[in-house]
Amino acid sequence: MTQLRAGLVGIGMMGRNHARVLNSLDGVRLVAVADPAGDKHGTAGSAQVVRTVAEMIDIGIDMAVIATPTIYHLEAGLELAAAGVPTLIEKPLATDGEESRQLVAAFEGAGVVNAVGHIERFNPALRALRAHLDAGDLGEIYQVATRRQGPFPNRIADVGVVKDLATHDIDLTAWVIRSPYAKVSAHTAHKSGRPHEDLISITAQMADGTVANHLVNWLSPLKERCTVVTGERGAFVADTLHSDLTFHENGLVSTEWEQVSRFRGVTEGNSIRFAIPKPEPLRTQHENLRDAVLGLDCEIVSMREGMRTVQVADAAIRAARTGTTIDVDADR
Repeated sequence: MTQLRAGLVGIGMMGRNHARVLNSLDGVRLVAVADPAGDKHGTAGSAQVVRTVAEMIDIGIDMAVIATPTIYHLEAGLELAAAGVPTLIEKPLATDGEESRQLVAAFEGAGVVNAVGHIERFNPALRALRAHLDAGDLGEIYQVATRRQGPFPNRIADVGVVKDLATHDIDLTAWVIRSPYAKVSAHTAHKSGRPHEDLISITAQMADGTVANHLVNWLSPLKERCTVVTGERGAFVADTLHSDLTFHENGLVSTEWEQVSRFRGVTEGNSIRFAIPKPEPLRTQHENLRDAVLGLDCEIVSMREGMRTVQVADAAIRAARTGTTIDVDADR
């Protein structure tokens, strides 16, 4: 396999995870890390540590990963696009829709591979869930409900819970059921004294009519990552924290009471917890990025898809601020 020379921008908490995987990935060698604070934790390995993206590019790289705080994504991304370097940017793609559009235009204009680190698409539970939905195992899909909560991550200072966490749920919902968002309403709260929201409740309608609900916060000591897809034949529950997938099958309501029998309903049926392979999502993501750079068959989340997720997040924030329901297409 061709040995690709990789560069990494930012070696904070998430950057250290990227460095670990890039340093152990077949066909890839991490050769340069750009971070003005240096490699405080000694995780760069044999890679040369420099202060700027320009210095990293000068070393000579075939691909790059940006793992800086969101406010620096645009500047670093534009430099790499101008240099023609295939790049993955950690999610969210940028701070807002306008910055996202600039990045999409730059990378698509340069004609190079571009991706966003929406890692939930590589979670084994969600990949198995999507396959079951594609096979029609649930029948008609009625609702997607997600819960994503936990303590505040001290590393986050530049965005609120919507851009940092809810973007996971926005992206995975549209991807899992293969339908984009159409309308969004939301409520937020500021309980911790930070300038950005730390709680949001989103209600949305997808283009295919499916109802979506997302409960997201940084205020809970309980860490939870749960996606429930309810449909005609039951409900799938994906626990993405542990990469588990369970199917709760509908039972049938049988009654001779005429008034009750007029109503369609379900009772509890069988439950199946699927045994699925559980490769590390970050490694799977980087394997696909590597293959994309090599021109092989792969699955990556394009920056255009990442832009759409940021646009929906912007719509949710605007809906909460105005107390209205936002037509996502009109909010572009």
